[in-house]
Amino acid sequence: MVLMTTLFFLFGAVTNFNGVLMPYLKDVCQLTDLQSSLIPFAFFAAYFLMSLPAGFVLSRIGYQRGIVLGLLVMAAGALLFVPAAEARTFGLFLAGLSLLGAGITLLQVAANPYVSVLGPARQAASRISIVGVANGLGGTLSPLVGGLLLFGSTALLQKQLANLPVAERLNQEAALVKSPYIGLSIFLAALAALFFFVRLPKLESIPADEEAGAADAALLQGRRSALDFRHLVLGVGAIFFYVGVEVGLGDFLIRYGQAQQISQLSPFTQSLVQALNAVTNYGLLLIGQSPLPVDTSNGFTPAIGAVLVASYWFGLMLGRIVGIPLLRSLPDRPLLVGVCAAGAALVLGSIVLHGEAALWLIVLCGLCNSIMWPVIFPLAIKGLGPFTKQGSSYLIMAIVGGALVPLLMGWLATHGGGLRVAFLVPALCYVYLLYYALSGYRVR
Repeated sequence: MVLMTTLFFLFGAVTNFNGVLMPYLKDVCQLTDLQSSLIPFAFFAAYFLMSLPAGFVLSRIGYQRGIVLGLLVMAAGALLFVPAAEARTFGLFLAGLSLLGAGITLLQVAANPYVSVLGPARQAASRISIVGVANGLGGTLSPLVGGLLLFGSTALLQKQLANLPVAERLNQEAALVKSPYIGLSIFLAALAALFFFVRLPKLESIPADEEAGAADAALLQGRRSALDFRHLVLGVGAIFFYVGVEVGLGDFLIRYGQAQQISQLSPFTQSLVQALNAVTNYGLLLIGQSPLPVDTSNGFTPAIGAVLVASYWFGLMLGRIVGIPLLRSLPDRPLLVGVCAAGAALVLGSIVLHGEAALWLIVLCGLCNSIMWPVIFPLAIKGLGPFTKQGSSYLIMAIVGGALVPLLMGWLATHGGGLRVAFLVPALCYVYLLYYALSGYRVR
């Protein structure tokens, strides 16, 4: 269970680091908003392309070796960042992100069943909650630490190298990304070695006769595929838009803040940034890194934006913790209706407002997103019988929304009127999710 929790912490850390990597590479590689949106696209497209092949690979080599393979694929993707940074080639960065996404997909398909069977069945939900919190913790810490390492060091370099040609300065900035990803690749290789030697329990499958009997009962009702269930099809759309809005808001938050042109931060934001900066610098000192200051006197900067990104993902983690007792004591669907309506209102309010208030409304969307996955997923697979596994695979493939929704936002930001117009996309995503919570979930 400790090993599985470590994996889910890793999932969150690697995935949410893209929110910092996106504006960083936009500057280093001189990209447009549309081009920078290819970063989440390259990462999340792997979920769509690898979900079914991952199941085939695991059936051939087993779950334990599948975890080892997934970690090694991720390590190879992290190592690609070294030549990508040296050549300052955006295509190599995208290739590295694609390998990271492919490795995580393989790990997700392998790790989720293990969490369900590692102990009594009646405690499966609590184990899933534990790894979910670990996932949120990794996703909160990685943009905080990564933002300080990349943007704090970038600010110092820009002062030191102000007189150098732009191309040479950008080459120096690009090199900053090498150390974090070299460290990540070493950690992944060590974790792969650990999983190779440790003894993991065997997974138990559903008896064939029980599965066949359920299949006959479902076929008598004219069901031949999971796609024959309307609520599953609409649920695939719900997962698509949920992941899309979650990733799109997090990854575009720093760019959205830059577009606000905030010259003076509120005392609350300044205090929050300084407090988190002090904590993060203490952690850097413990691992032998020099402390990096964050200047709050010049208004919004990417380093401050990284703190807001971390706050966004912290809200999601906090909402999951609070959601555990809420979902046990209150009906889940009305809660889903409430958070979907609140999410739409927050994004629309942010579009109307300006300055720091617009940013904090987006940060609050993290709370709204927190309970969507644990509510939508069970609603979508309800009543599928023997088609549950097939329906689950379609829902996992729908994570590709994290690739396509940010891409659409990037296109609108570049060609359709700026970031305010682009943020209408997540608002519409929340509207669809509200429809699913009100009507689309019904089993017919």
